[in-house]
Amino acid sequence: MSATSLRLSKLHGAGNDFLVTVGPDGRAPDADLAVRVCDRHRGIGADGLITLLPGRDGADCAMELRNADGGLAEMSGNGIACLSWVAAREGLGDGKRLVVDTGGGRREVELDVNRATGEVVGATVDMGPVTFDPAEIPLDAASALDLEVTFHGVTYHGDAAGMGNPHLVLLVDDPETTRVTQHGPHLETDARFPHRTNVEFVAVAGDDELTMRVWERGVGETLSCGTGVCASAAVAHRRRLVGEHVTVRVPGGTHEVELGETIRLRGPVTHVFDTEVTLA
Repeated sequence: MSATSLRLSKLHGAGNDFLVTVGPDGRAPDADLAVRVCDRHRGIGADGLITLLPGRDGADCAMELRNADGGLAEMSGNGIACLSWVAAREGLGDGKRLVVDTGGGRREVELDVNRATGEVVGATVDMGPVTFDPAEIPLDAASALDLEVTFHGVTYHGDAAGMGNPHLVLLVDDPETTRVTQHGPHLETDARFPHRTNVEFVAVAGDDELTMRVWERGVGETLSCGTGVCASAAVAHRRRLVGEHVTVRVPGGTHEVELGETIRLRGPVTHVFDTEVTLA
């Protein structure tokens, strides 16, 4: 078996961490390699592996994301912010804005750059519109609204939403005491979601403020999830629990969400290190 050498940058957005690589010859690593490098015990460790690929038809670049289990994911808000850090270092875009094609559609990213260092320290991503259309999420149900799901004697209520990937947003009394790691893996595989689903556990914490924990499809509990933050804010807004400008607090930090025809997500980006690994 031949060895594979791979240059990687590790970054995180509010603790949601990714390994980012520039795709050699415009190709992305396969699922097996993603699993190996994302393994937190036998690899480097990350919630997912992102490949920066060449852009086409007006895009500065493209993004392919594999979750820690090797499965392809359509979109990640924190992931695209981390990708943008690497893309800016590669000289892509104009230094202020980046156009990125993802599995969930084309996205525009505004870069927050530290004037002293020139380094990207945050990003505002136009995440596109939320959808509550079951066919678009996708969801095998007559409606995405007012869903009920019971596991191990606990009944949850909430709505499904699509942010280019599927979400089940559940309203709870207190995310901190909710059994996220016990119930999350079972709710992820709810039969109504043909592609499985991300699961958010959300509570109103104040005026236009939410707290959230998330069980990510193919990953497990993560410290943040950009698309989940957006889906949660959209669901809470539809239920008239919050306004159009929402602060969402997650275990890894804080995001700001602006709701309109599309959803804009603002959050931090932190570069951790660069490395090169050789895998047999």
